[in-house]
Amino acid sequence: MEFTKMHGLGNDFIVVAGEQSLPDNASELAIELCNRFFGIGADGLVYILPSEQADFRMRIINSDGSEAEQCGNAIRCVAKYVYDNGLIDRTEITIETLGAGVQKVQLTVQDGKVEKVRVDMGEPILNGLQVPTTVDAAQVVSHPIEVDGREFRFTAVSMGNPHCVIYVDDAVGFDLQTWGPKLETHPLFPRKTNVEFVTVKSRDYADMRVWERGAGPTLACGTGACATLVSSVLNGHTDRTATVSLKGGDLLIEWNEDDNHVYMTGPASVVFRGTLAR
Repeated sequence: MEFTKMHGLGNDFIVVAGEQSLPDNASELAIELCNRFFGIGADGLVYILPSEQADFRMRIINSDGSEAEQCGNAIRCVAKYVYDNGLIDRTEITIETLGAGVQKVQLTVQDGKVEKVRVDMGEPILNGLQVPTTVDAAQVVSHPIEVDGREFRFTAVSMGNPHCVIYVDDAVGFDLQTWGPKLETHPLFPRKTNVEFVTVKSRDYADMRVWERGAGPTLACGTGACATLVSSVLNGHTDRTATVSLKGGDLLIEWNEDDNHVYMTGPASVVFRGTLAR
């Protein structure tokens, strides 16, 4: 099996192309290959597959074997892979995702290689039951949630996958390991959730750290950055365009008022290529 190790701001993936469909053992493969001690090491295993609706289809298996509906960093990696490897020669392409449908992608190319990727992430889902949460409300904004006697307030956003955005005094130094898994599996979230801890620095800048559903702490989360911007607008903290700073780097996020779509712009990188002997 040939693979390419890639990352978007440190959120890393084992990318596989050439399969016609998702292998039956994809979950077991992801657990094995994503192991950082006994495997290749990654946050997820990504398959680039044929699509009847778009130029390509993306399927993402988390390091714990569960499938992610969408991943903003992975879609940038897929876009770079297909262009850099000559699978497509256009700088405007479409990629089908499991949870967010077909997404439009614009590529910035320099010296024949993709340097930056802008993704139309679609409209955010704000209805509580559709995110999903158990809260039956048109919007779940600054809603109380209690864990081990500590109360947080969260805003729920789906970008094709569920997010719980919580504002804290110091996102950079926040204890992800203690609170991340407890919030991910809280009964308020029937399909579990990604958890973003955010500190807003200005109207156009916020620090964010993430506990990803199925992967734990990662250096970046593209859909999480989008959810952070949407949440910050709903809570009156930022303007509709802002930089979201993650541990692995920065993403520029825009929630366009005209079409209600969220746009994410950021890099993708190749680490190495290899062949897995089995």
